[in-house]
Amino acid sequence: MSIELPSKEDDPHSISDPSEKIGNESFNVVGVNVLNQNGVDVPQIIQMLVYNASVEFTAYYYFTNLRMHCTGAEGESIKEVIEDARLEDLSHFESCLSRIYELGGSIPNNAEEFIRMSGCEFLQLPSPNRTDMKEILKKCLKAEQGAIVNWNKLCNITFGKDHATYDVAKDILREELEHESWFLELLYGRPSGHMKRKYHGESPHTAKHSRALDR
Repeated sequence: MSIELPSKEDDPHSISDPSEKIGNESFNVVGVNVLNQNGVDVPQIIQMLVYNASVEFTAYYYFTNLRMHCTGAEGESIKEVIEDARLEDLSHFESCLSRIYELGGSIPNNAEEFIRMSGCEFLQLPSPNRTDMKEILKKCLKAEQGAIVNWNKLCNITFGKDHATYDVAKDILREELEHESWFLELLYGRPSGHMKRKYHGESPHTAKHSRALDR
């Protein structure tokens, strides 16, 4: 039996990408350097993660308000679906955070800036009828479809190159696809195969990434 020794390329100390510096301390971040070697545009990944995090955070806020305005007997059942989507959007926000900071990024210090970058103003209550159930569902559907585009793009540029980010992005994408199918069913009668979550905020695909949330 022969034992294959690690090559120089496998030695983290041989990676020659520029080190990071805080104050007078310089240090090597291998988790970032290997991505540079893989041809990953790390600043672009950080930018996309921060943007997607802002969308998920702001969608959580707006879905909370939309849910509150689902009234009457019909509204009670719709509230249940929006509640699942709302809490899982919060899980998506939490799922992004550790990866942003692992890559050397951060979220904006100014909350207004963070919310503004999301572009989610379309999720404000419908006007003039703030309890128009169909319009509320259309807004929810639009949000989920936009999220699918965002996370699919991140999956495409990280697949095979940035395994950790891809792992998070694909799991969030999976839940966003489920959310879209729920709202398509409620609006147009397109069967979703949706089974009720075991509990609100279950996040079957992303719970492992958002352990800070108490479940």
